[in-house]
Amino acid sequence: MNPFVQILMGGLGTLGFNVLFHLRGRKLLLATLGGVISWAVFLALEPLVPGEAMRYFLATAVVTVYGEILARVKKTPTTTFLVPSVIPLIPGGALYHTMNYALNKQWSAFAHQAFYTLQLALALAVGIIAITTLTRLITAARMKRKLRSSRHVYHHSIH
Repeated sequence: MNPFVQILMGGLGTLGFNVLFHLRGRKLLLATLGGVISWAVFLALEPLVPGEAMRYFLATAVVTVYGEILARVKKTPTTTFLVPSVIPLIPGGALYHTMNYALNKQWSAFAHQAFYTLQLALALAVGIIAITTLTRLITAARMKRKLRSSRHVYHHSIH
């Protein structure tokens, strides 16, 4: 399928979820843009990164950075932008095939597909956790540095 059509459909799917989540105005637009970005990054990485799970991880990491930045700019929880942004990356097709094999008692195919689906889901989770943890560590270090410098200024101002 044409990548531009795929990206457009990822954006429309994300828009639908954003309406369902009652996002309005600029937040609606920015959260929808996150879905567009996630699928565009995933597709752009295809010729560069051979493993699909790694592309899921990298695309999720990119939109997690996007969500973290927008959360600070808009003074909104990160999930406002992060959850909608990963919607196009949810491995729904893989999960469908996993369940289909189970219902048809094709246990070998089920086991293979279930492992694949878990890899994709794990890649999404690790992409979010890695960037969120890194963001928190950076924020904590900045706060510590700011606190240290304010104590230094206070100490010099009383002497």
